[in-house]
Amino acid sequence: MLNQLASFIAETRFDQLPVALVEQAKRHFLDTLGASLAGSDSPIWRECQTLVEAEGGYAQAQVWGSAQQVNARQAAWLNGVAAHMYELDDTGGCDHSGAVVIPALLAVLPLAPQPVSGQALLTAMVIGYDIGRRVLEACGGYSAHNGAGWHSTASCGVFGAAAAVCSLLQLTPAQSASALGIAASFSGGLWGFIHDGSHTKKLHAARAAEGGVQAALLAQRGISGPAAVFEPRWGGFLQTLALDTQQPEALVADLGVVWKLARCSIKPYAACRGTHSAIDALGMLLQQQALATADIARIVVGLNPFLLEMCGTRDVASLAAAQMSLPYALTARALYGAADLASYDEAKRQHPDAEALMARVELVIDPEQNRDAEPWVRLETVQGEQWQQHVAVPSGAPANPLSLEALLAKYRSLALRVLPEEQVAQLEAMCMTLDDISDVSQIAALLAVKQH
Repeated sequence: MLNQLASFIAETRFDQLPVALVEQAKRHFLDTLGASLAGSDSPIWRECQTLVEAEGGYAQAQVWGSAQQVNARQAAWLNGVAAHMYELDDTGGCDHSGAVVIPALLAVLPLAPQPVSGQALLTAMVIGYDIGRRVLEACGGYSAHNGAGWHSTASCGVFGAAAAVCSLLQLTPAQSASALGIAASFSGGLWGFIHDGSHTKKLHAARAAEGGVQAALLAQRGISGPAAVFEPRWGGFLQTLALDTQQPEALVADLGVVWKLARCSIKPYAACRGTHSAIDALGMLLQQQALATADIARIVVGLNPFLLEMCGTRDVASLAAAQMSLPYALTARALYGAADLASYDEAKRQHPDAEALMARVELVIDPEQNRDAEPWVRLETVQGEQWQQHVAVPSGAPANPLSLEALLAKYRSLALRVLPEEQVAQLEAMCMTLDDISDVSQIAALLAVKQH
């Protein structure tokens, strides 16, 4: 199976990609850059940048939202931190594939055979999304792997980053196989942050991007990775991380026919994807009934135990904790009219009105829901009225996609936090016509803050 994946990475070409997939890839590319630019304007990211500056290095690859250039490994890491910082990056791949694959790809642009076309970049991106997701499915899928305590963005994302970089650098099948084997040893990432709102989740996409870059560059230089990494042998990836849930056949099922990017979602809300269906449901109820916040007696959510464990927290002391909180997401939608980034500002999270409303959000286990089911929401008023809503497919999912207008509005609102309007518009135009561009080096320049 490893050799089959390696040949797929090395031999897939742009003309094999469906037209609709290319259009979706361009949207995910733009969306990731918007989320990343906003993330580069965060205190956690600035501390990470300070650490990189202290390390030293040399100017090679662009740090997004900055005037700084660093080496490729550092760039993948820093830009990965920014991409996942505000929970606005895409989901449904490894899980957060955009925040892993795209920082890795742009970090190695200066190392790739020049010039790099937009078609080559998109092909490598699609491959990265594909491999990262396939590894997750081989672990038994999202619920099984993440339910065991692994954060798949990190544990599976490193394979996606390595695959994407191998494609862009035009590595051979043998080198690509070694890169995946090396990536397996770089895998990691635990859900321990969920219990105290600590910051490690923000680092997971970054570490996977960095690990993927390093794996590919080592393989390019003849460093070998284990060939039996996906085999049922002691010390293999699946045998170690997914012993009881592994489905190795998923690695190559419909390879090159079913493209995993097609199942990915673009997030409209600045919160964990697990909260989105409930936010949609509450939004529909509030629009239908036109209630004042004071009229709300209770917001009852019926959900499965896995979602309760993941998003049941009421801790809003930190941004990281609040973005994992389903009670706060619903509070923000009801009180502030949105669950956007502004609704997660500290003053809004800590406001007495938010605390009071969140106390009226009740989470109950629905025994009929499986681990992948979306929750239902019931709105109860002080007058004794009740309405219930269930959204099976959240907004932003492939079957319920954001409109192009909504996507562009999201991108602009995030990118304008860091870049001037003209630069934001130029970057948007380049991303939306990426398959027509013969040299994508200008993208890195457009992601830089100009020094005055």
